[in-house]
Amino acid sequence: MGILSKIALGAGVAVVALVGVVAVRTALYEPPRLVAADLELAPAPAFDLQGAAGRLAQAITFQTVSHQDAADNQLDQWDALHAWLQATYPRAHAAMRRDVVAGHTLVYTWEGSQPDLDPIVLMAHQDVVPADAAEGWTHPPFEGVIADGAVWGRGAVDDKGSLVGLFEAVEALAGAGFQPRRTVILVSGHDEEVGGGGATAANDLLKARGLSAQFVLDEGLLVVADNPLTGGPAALIGVAEKGYATLVVTASSEGGHSSAPPPQTGVSTLARAVTEITENPFPMRLQGPGADMLHVLGADAGLPMRVALANTWATEPLIVGQMAATPAGAALLHTTIAPTMLQGSPKENVLPRDARAWINYRIAPGDSSEDVLNAAKAAVGDLPVTFAWARPPQEPSAISSTESDGWKVIAALAADVTGAPVAPGLVTAGTDSRFLSEVAQDTYRFQPITLSMAETAMIHGVDERMTLANLERMVQFYARLIATAAR
Repeated sequence: MGILSKIALGAGVAVVALVGVVAVRTALYEPPRLVAADLELAPAPAFDLQGAAGRLAQAITFQTVSHQDAADNQLDQWDALHAWLQATYPRAHAAMRRDVVAGHTLVYTWEGSQPDLDPIVLMAHQDVVPADAAEGWTHPPFEGVIADGAVWGRGAVDDKGSLVGLFEAVEALAGAGFQPRRTVILVSGHDEEVGGGGATAANDLLKARGLSAQFVLDEGLLVVADNPLTGGPAALIGVAEKGYATLVVTASSEGGHSSAPPPQTGVSTLARAVTEITENPFPMRLQGPGADMLHVLGADAGLPMRVALANTWATEPLIVGQMAATPAGAALLHTTIAPTMLQGSPKENVLPRDARAWINYRIAPGDSSEDVLNAAKAAVGDLPVTFAWARPPQEPSAISSTESDGWKVIAALAADVTGAPVAPGLVTAGTDSRFLSEVAQDTYRFQPITLSMAETAMIHGVDERMTLANLERMVQFYARLIATAAR
């Protein structure tokens, strides 16, 4: 046999062997099944959906808007919201002890009959981002209009919907005579949209009490009606969230008149530095919560995806490339880099002494702020720039368990209430829950509402609204969660 024939024969054997390996691995591949089928879930108590919609509409009328400059906040609106909660939910307030920290953050405690059981903590913040009717709202953003099967207004989803849903749930349970064995704690921060100082104070209070919560549940992810992987709904429960850091890059120069510029100005140096940093992105990796979500949901997305997931040793670059086709998909796989602000001269014909750029990073689990700083320094090389943090960085959260009792209850209820497959996910934004890490064994981030990908644009956008169907699911979920986890 000639040499070419031997090479061809060897290549053919290798191909057959490779196909065999892929076929066997695909046949044996079992995606994680993360919803317990045998868990006994409590039924939902009776409640008045139309009444709940009306109360959410009223909550929206309180303009608890967190402005970037705290001096612009109307603190009397928070006071009015607190008084309204007390008057509107008398059974809940009779059942729970109320503490106020950091001025306006609320901490409610529903004492369990067995104090040796680790409590659960449920969160929903009071504040909202600004909204202007001139932006084209169908209904004014702070009038709380009920129309077309929904409650319209700023905060309907983020996050007064959750706040009202929690109080509706506790009011219904208390009215039905439910008494928890496990202590239930509600934490409602007043400044989530501008930093979470209230949640930090709540953490300090709970830590001083020696509390170690079985789990913390906050907003973060939801049911995506048209999930790209499944082609249908998927309930995503955040088991981690990215860190947050803003790096200030400064290029200093002599300044002077723009009519006689030096060969390299501070602005041009800064431009080169920003370009180098952004053109050296963090590598995308198929690991962590983003990869876990893919394995859970993708295995049911058809044979090609199943083959790919069973053989990531060969297909990872292809999978990563497909996920990275959209900014949202790419954000699940690596630390992102986003230049957001620039500062130079106050006048067009003056060379600035200092030119600055602010670069915002969302740090993926597995990376750190130290990694961010080192990568930026390596990218700019010997360019004469300096680095400083705009404020102390927030590191990415720990990754919570998908085997804990808390996960089992939340995942089973998410599946039961929404009818969607359940998977873990990564929150690429930030929530108040990250500030309670010292008192949480596990932290989960999920709202039991269903939105299409297009509808998620209304969060912090125009025409934010909570459908009555979503409100019903939310109240049922929270009530059943408390009744199941705390019974």
